[in-house]
Amino acid sequence: MAGYELRITAAAAKELDALPRKKDRQAVVRRILALAEDPRPPGCVKLSGVEGLYRIRQGRYRIAYTIEDEHLVVVVIRIADRKEIYRKDRLARSSQRTSPFRRDR
Repeated sequence: MAGYELRITAAAAKELDALPRKKDRQAVVRRILALAEDPRPPGCVKLSGVEGLYRIRQGRYRIAYTIEDEHLVVVVIRIADRKEIYRKDRLARSSQRTSPFRRDR
């Protein structure tokens, strides 16, 4: 299986950088990097209400992302605490700019 390209929205990158503990940030980064090999890992959930949106858990944080199988791209839309991730106004996929996900976050 060919690996997927990882991309992240500017908003999600900002949320990742704002995680308070370095240990949590590192765990979230590892979880995102694993999506390149398996974009639908055990435990991922397809969310209803927003077309093509998936969610994985990492501790108390949730990572919302979309998968573009035809282009082999995973786009991380949002990273937030489990209490805040499901706010519809923040989850709606916009035409927001994305950038390649860097391992050194």
